Amino acid sequence: MPKKRHLLNWFSILTLTTTSSVSAQTILPELNNFEPIPQSVPASITPQSILIPVPPPQQSQPVGTCNAFIAPAIEEVIKRYGGGWGILVERLSDGEVLYHYNADRGFIPASNMKILTTAAALQRLAPETNISANKSLKEWVEVTNLRSNNYYADTLLKRIGGGATAKQILANMGINPSGFHFADGSGLSRRNLATPRILVDTLRVMYSSPQRDLFFASLPTAGMSGTLRNRMKQTPVQGIVHAKTGTLTGVRALSGYLDHREYGTLIFSILANDSRQSGTALVRAIDEIVLILNTTSRCQ
Repeated sequence: MPKKRHLLNWFSILTLTTTSSVSAQTILPELNNFEPIPQSVPASITPQSILIPVPPPQQSQPVGTCNAFIAPAIEEVIKRYGGGWGILVERLSDGEVLYHYNADRGFIPASNMKILTTAAALQRLAPETNISANKSLKEWVEVTNLRSNNYYADTLLKRIGGGATAKQILANMGINPSGFHFADGSGLSRRNLATPRILVDTLRVMYSSPQRDLFFASLPTAGMSGTLRNRMKQTPVQGIVHAKTGTLTGVRALSGYLDHREYGTLIFSILANDSRQSGTALVRAIDEIVLILNTTSRCQ
């Protein structure tokens, strides 16, 4: 009789565990030490029928954000900071879209317009072409993008024949001419427009261009050079993000390449317009999105 009472008490304890944080594994004795059930107990009651099944532990995910959680993670940032956002992220190797948000909507791109200007100039002119002050196109493009020099950008646009000519050059490169508008070459005018898709497409074309190395070297590097030298410093993306910044009142932009450990090179464009947040806050939001992209991994 004491053994039967012991068994029933044990069963009661197990029943309580289904509504508490204590698991069955922390209460059950080792099966090797399990006391035999007396014959007076019905045969239908066995250790197997009493034990609460415990599912096997799940395999841990690799460090990073699973693809399924990219959208919620990025959109939480967008919601927190507000304003109008356009984002497109693709894998360079095959064009796989990892994330898109208003990718075909026109935004004020600020100095991201320099991506289009320098791409058109490199397509039209030879790298050794003298532009001004005894500086070659190669040197001119480097100053335009790395330091975001507005004078250099506007000079380049004039040198190749203006906005209409630049648009035709880009169209000949396969860039949809309806996705952007040149008001100047620097991005200073708020009448400039570009979609995230246009910027990503241009970055893709330039990566396979004969002038790829020259163009790529002109882009600032996170935490190291140009207008990104003080951004994302001492973070996991320092040295692996090569992108053009963009700054106007109420506008921040960043478009370029991210060397991802799993996906290879990612091409991205992030444009933020019309936010009530400060420029500093918008920069923080953009950098946060880049860090999210860097931690992305395939779901296991």
